[in-house]
Amino acid sequence: MASARRISGLYAVTPELDDDQALLSRVEQALLGGTRIIQYRDKSASAERALRRARALRALCDRHASLLIVNDHVELAAQVGADGVHLGREDADLAAARARLGGRSLIGLSCYDDLGRARAARDAGADYVAFGSVFASGVKPGAVRAPLDLFRRARREMTLPLVAIGGIDVHNAPAVLAAGAHAIAVITALFGAPDVTARAREFSQLFSPDHSCSTT
Repeated sequence: MASARRISGLYAVTPELDDDQALLSRVEQALLGGTRIIQYRDKSASAERALRRARALRALCDRHASLLIVNDHVELAAQVGADGVHLGREDADLAAARARLGGRSLIGLSCYDDLGRARAARDAGADYVAFGSVFASGVKPGAVRAPLDLFRRARREMTLPLVAIGGIDVHNAPAVLAAGAHAIAVITALFGAPDVTARAREFSQLFSPDHSCSTT
């Protein structure tokens, strides 16, 4: 693994918001609730807006001793000194990302419902893999579904951190953790909550040592 920092716990993925301050305010609330991983995801941003927001999120994560992962954009991750990048099927390949970002950066890959893709990611030097959509997702309603048994099989044969994403909320998260996920990536169930800090705390408590479903 490129870094001793492991991906685990609540993995917060930023929502699509037009207003910078609204975005930063919600992210800070999540950090105050115990989130220690923020992924900046913005599919509609101009290069200027993406750079501005990523820099602001980098400063915010620094203040809260948290990791910043950039979705898709290797160059943007390099520009702002992010802790890593998350790559999907259509993004840069892992070797190119590693060459640009260096050995200490965290690189994660979306593996959808494909254990073979996860094995290949592991062998290529990925730092974590993500499976999903675990449940029906409002963000990606047409996404392929990743069954809970996929996490059990992956956990048996690899030591990489496993991230679950898609339709996860505080009610179904315990089943995902029990199946073997090390981290749960959440957008709507966190940032759509009336009290983001309280919701982040609820999610984070699922990973506490005395919680029966904790796998970390």
